[in-house]
Order: sequence, then C-alpha cells, then structure tokens
Amino acid sequence: MADGTTAHLGTDASPATTPTVAPAAGRASARPAAGAPGGRRPKASNLRRNLEIAFFVTPALVLFLGFVVWPIVKAVQMSVYRWKGFGPMVDFVGLKNYVSVLQNDVFTDALVHNLIIVVASIAIQLPLGLGIALLLNRKMWGQGVLRTIIFVPYVLAEVIAGVVWFQLLQPKYGVIDTMLAAVGLSGPAQGWLGDPDYALMTVIVVLTWKYLGLAVILFLAGLQGVPDELYEAAQIDGAGWWQIQRRITIPLLGPTLRTWAFLSMIGSLQLFDMVWILTGGGPANATTTMATFLITEGTKRQNYGIAAAASVVLFVVALVLALLYQRFILRRDTQVDTPRKKAKA
Repeated sequence: MADGTTAHLGTDASPATTPTVAPAAGRASARPAAGAPGGRRPKASNLRRNLEIAFFVTPALVLFLGFVVWPIVKAVQMSVYRWKGFGPMVDFVGLKNYVSVLQNDVFTDALVHNLIIVVASIAIQLPLGLGIALLLNRKMWGQGVLRTIIFVPYVLAEVIAGVVWFQLLQPKYGVIDTMLAAVGLSGPAQGWLGDPDYALMTVIVVLTWKYLGLAVILFLAGLQGVPDELYEAAQIDGAGWWQIQRRITIPLLGPTLRTWAFLSMIGSLQLFDMVWILTGGGPANATTTMATFLITEGTKRQNYGIAAAASVVLFVVALVLALLYQRFILRRDTQVDTPRKKAKA
C-alpha cells in the first residue's frame, strides 16, 4: 500500500508541490546567467554600445575639431605675430596686437555698435514679435499665409536681402525716397545709408525686418505648449485678456523668450554680412562692427595679426556674455531641482 501511494505521488504530483532541490553548496553552475558579472554577454553588449557611440560621434567630433577648435588655435597663434599673409610667421610681437586693437578708436566704436544692436534687437523684436505671435495664435482667416509672409524674410539669404534693401534705400531714386516724395516728405540728402546720423538706425530697421520672423515662429511654437485648460479656468474666474497674457502666457513662455534673446544676442555680436553689404562699415565708420573691423584689417590692409587679435577679442566678448547670460538668466531653465533642494524649499 505504501509502495502504491508512493508511485502514485511520484507520477501525478503537480509542479507546485514538487520539492525544489537546491544545488549543493560550493558547486558552481555550468552556465552563468546572462546578467551575471562574469558572463560574456554584458561585455559584448558594452563593447557594441561603445562602438556605436564612437561611430556616430567621431564624424561630428572631427568636424568640430577641424572647423572650430583648429581655427581658434590658429587665430591665437597669428594674433601674437606681425604678419602680412606672406611667408612664415617669424616677427613675434606678443600682446602688442591686442594692445593696438583695444586702443583703436574704430574697434571700440565697433564694440559699442555691436552692443547697441544687441539692445535694440531685443528691445524692438521682443515686444513686436510677441504681439504678432499672440495675434497669429488666434484662429483667423489667412492665418497660414500671414505666418509665411512674416517668416519669408528670415529664410532669404543675407546677400539677397542686403542687395534688395540697398536698392530700396538709394537716395532720391530709391523706392523709399520716391514714396516719401509722393507724400511731400524727403529723406536725408546723402541717403539713409550715407548719412552717419541715420545709417546705424537704418541698419537696425533692416535687421528687424530680416530676423523678426524667427522670433515670431519661436514664440508661436512656445504658445502651442500652453494648455488651453489654463485659459478656460482664467476666463471662468473672470480674468481679462491682458491679465491672462500677463499671468499665464508670458510666464509659461519665459523659457522660449530667454532662449530667443540668447540667440539674438550672439547673432548681433557676430553681425557681419548684412552690414558689409549695406554700408561696408561706413559712412565714417558709423556702422562698423567687430566683424567688419577684423575683415577690413585682414583683407584690405593685410594686417593679419591685428585681424586675428580682433577675432580673439570678439570670441572672448561673446563667450563672456554667453556665460553670464547662462549663469544669471538661463539658470532657471537649466537648473535641476533635486529632492534635497525641494525639501529645503
């Protein structure tokens, strides 16, 4: 009877009731688990991942080293020599080129012009672009066409836009002066781009027309991320349109506004092509920028050491302003709140 019961249990027992036999102590398993530290699969996986990272990163790294790092190194090297562009660089002058650049009234005026363009671009394009973006964010007839019209100047090449505006602003026979004469007005006698009192202001107007589309598109993209539920709740609470924009739209649009202002600042510091086409830095250096100064010194006067020193100064100024902007303005957008910081708050 006992033998029959035992045989019955040995053949019909379910896996749940079958006792598990533990491996003997000190006996290693024949095949390590896939995730075990001693297995070969994790090493192969890590090697494959590293190879994939190297495969995709190496081309970008080579381009960065060849077109960013190497030119900076060569510019620093050229900036400590007096060199006319011919033969080897043997006339070492140290920091004299930097002293010459910083004591040059044309370069200091160019630095002031760049800063004026930075402030004017942000002060004009920010409210104007935000207002247009709020208007185009509403459902209206011809909304897509209006967005395209506003964005088209930005996608135009700077050379094309500069040549078109140069023709429009010609004195007496240009379209602008012709339209003013039709209503009994007149422009400057030397032209909008030929009068030192109006040249820089005219360049700022052209830059506003050229780059306003970028601000509008970025602001429209930011407005798409504002939940409609917040607007509906504010309207239920009786908030007016201006209160909704001031309390909801602009705060939530803050990261987009700060990012655009950063891009506008860097672009204004490096401004060259539009100014070079419109005025060439004139008249009487009234519209000279740091970029046009170094190009003039290098290509027209063959002072490559001075031009290289000016380029290094431009790089340092842009880098310092970018770091300060990120430190004090973009900090709230890039800072990650840790649990400890949240607990302290």
